Amino acid sequence: MRFGLIHRVMTDALAVLGLLALLTSGELDPWVSGFIVLGLLVALFLPSRYRQQRFSRWAGVIAPLALLSVQLLRLTTGPDPIPVIVEFAAGLQVIRLATRRGAAHDQQVILLSLLHLIAGTVLGGGLAYALSFIGFLVLTPGALVLSHLRREVEGNYRQGARDRTGLPVDVPRILRSRRVIGRPFLLFTCLLSVPVFLFTAILFVLFPRVGVSLLMVQQPRPTRVVGFSERVDLGGVGTLRSDPTMAMRVHFSSLPPHPPPRLNLYLRGAVFDRYDGRSWSRTPYMGSSPSGASSFVVLKRHPDPERDRVMTIDLQPIDPPVVFVPANAVALRLRSRKGELGRRPPQIFAGMHGELRYLQSDKRGLEYELFLQGDDERLPELLRPEEAEKYLQVPPNLSPRVAELAHQFAGEHRGSPLRTARALETALRTNYQYDLESTAGAAQDPLYDFLFESKRGHCEFYSTAMVMMLRLLDVPARNVTGFVGGTYNRFGEFYAVRQGDAHSWVEAYVPGRGWTRFDPTPPSSAEPQSDVTGIAAFAREAIEAMSQRWSEHVVGYNLERQLNYLQRVRKRWRELAPREGTASPSFSGQRKALLWTGVAVTLLGVWWLLRRRRGPANREGQPGLLPPSALRPVELYRKLEAALATRGVPRPSATPPLMHARALFEAGHPTGEEALALTQLYLRARFGAVPLSAAEERDFEARVQALRIQRPSGTHDVSPTSDRAA
Repeated sequence: MRFGLIHRVMTDALAVLGLLALLTSGELDPWVSGFIVLGLLVALFLPSRYRQQRFSRWAGVIAPLALLSVQLLRLTTGPDPIPVIVEFAAGLQVIRLATRRGAAHDQQVILLSLLHLIAGTVLGGGLAYALSFIGFLVLTPGALVLSHLRREVEGNYRQGARDRTGLPVDVPRILRSRRVIGRPFLLFTCLLSVPVFLFTAILFVLFPRVGVSLLMVQQPRPTRVVGFSERVDLGGVGTLRSDPTMAMRVHFSSLPPHPPPRLNLYLRGAVFDRYDGRSWSRTPYMGSSPSGASSFVVLKRHPDPERDRVMTIDLQPIDPPVVFVPANAVALRLRSRKGELGRRPPQIFAGMHGELRYLQSDKRGLEYELFLQGDDERLPELLRPEEAEKYLQVPPNLSPRVAELAHQFAGEHRGSPLRTARALETALRTNYQYDLESTAGAAQDPLYDFLFESKRGHCEFYSTAMVMMLRLLDVPARNVTGFVGGTYNRFGEFYAVRQGDAHSWVEAYVPGRGWTRFDPTPPSSAEPQSDVTGIAAFAREAIEAMSQRWSEHVVGYNLERQLNYLQRVRKRWRELAPREGTASPSFSGQRKALLWTGVAVTLLGVWWLLRRRRGPANREGQPGLLPPSALRPVELYRKLEAALATRGVPRPSATPPLMHARALFEAGHPTGEEALALTQLYLRARFGAVPLSAAEERDFEARVQALRIQRPSGTHDVSPTSDRAA
């Protein structure tokens, strides 16, 4: 493996991971992200010869200053400073990658990537950041070591250092060398990530949590979802049917061994009572706050733990901030996030029609529990006559043909609100076709076009038609929007509700039963329109489950969770301790086993360290210095050095052997010719893999002895420095 190539690959990988942490934070415009990715690709694959050109040097100086000036100018025009800063940090990395020329620039790339990772922690912290973080743990030790080695090599070259043969340091040859780095080195540096990860994990778990709201300078942006605002145009919800964006995760306290792959939930979000012929709206009403400062909200009655089923919803940030609840929910409890300083608990507000909204200091979504009544329990709601009037309103320009069609569909069931509603529901399901591409919404009278012209449409047309027909038959009714159901995630054991699950249905008031749900949309058409199946669906489920676990256990790790974990550890340790006055078998078993395991691991580690210390000596004769084949040549050369020292020409420690011998020879020293010949014999035996025979060794020693007793003929200055100076 080539030293330079491995170093460049690891450095580039860190740069890519750092930019990934920034780009996936959601703070950059898609166009800006595209330009950054394009610039990154150009910088990574730019031939090295272009980086050595003069224009590249100028670009490395001018481009960062120009980018800084542009971003400062943008800040004066009033945009959000966070995206501007993120763009500058990402652009700076791209410029440095495109203009780097040596180890110093590579170290700057690594430093910038680390800063990007830290910024990604504050900006986002999603699953993509988790992948970047793991990649950093694995690659950073090796990249730092290689950068240090390369900088030392280049530094020695600039200082005029020479190799062991006396020649100047050849940087390109070292970078191309396959002997500098091997697989054991890469494996060792990658394994360094294990103790680093363990230390980081322990620090993360034990360090007191102060709440992420103090660190998250940028809150997630709520996703705008049509269908839940104060006014909804006919045909708006149908545009979401193919949107796979996650809206919420739904957990149940108990599920059957084989949960159904899809479950109808009918989570109510918004209720509309006024229709003007084109749009639905709500009667103005100042909502009350049933929760107040409490996290508990009573919807119908207080919960009964023995018979109520519990549903937990992890709602993603959406706009408007609607709380989605099923019709059979009797109470709601907010999942508190204790230990997060500076964050107020959310407040729940109830509307006129029982719909709920929330208000909180940040925009991080909502997590709450719902208590559901049993199927056999009835809690009817009373509808006063003055309230029923608004649920009988019809637009004045409604075509008379709609009333005729309503009487036709109801037939003989007109005397019973329940049977009338069921008859209309069945007629709409069987006589009309579901179509997301229906043009009825663009017509002057969308409802008339749906019922009598195109006879094609999506859920809002079905629900609007049924509400108007029920009102024309004196049955109070209202239009409801929400999410119809979710798809089971086998990895996370939750139901994923997506924006494509947005739906519209009908609630009709039935005496003795209260508000009753009816869905005139064909059942198969109420499911989201998605082409993700097979392996793609499997992969999406796995990724969503990992994202959920990461958000819950890492991003959502707060003081409350930390105390719970520590209490569990403390409780478990106490269970292992013996009780007073008794000999606990658990102590003699599990606790002693832990103790002896620790002792064994410690002894094994000591033995391994001792073996590592003795290993080089056994293999090389000296502690980690020389192999056995080099011991005899080194011993002979040391005798030569001693002989030269007695002649007044010792070898300086910083001067290579061959360079010293050549200096003696070129200076005309009496020992120069013999010293050069003996030094070449030493180098051949030491580095040329040509060992000296016994006769050659005896001859070497005899010649050294002759040098030692040879009478000096004069004084010579043979140091390499003085020779060069002369």
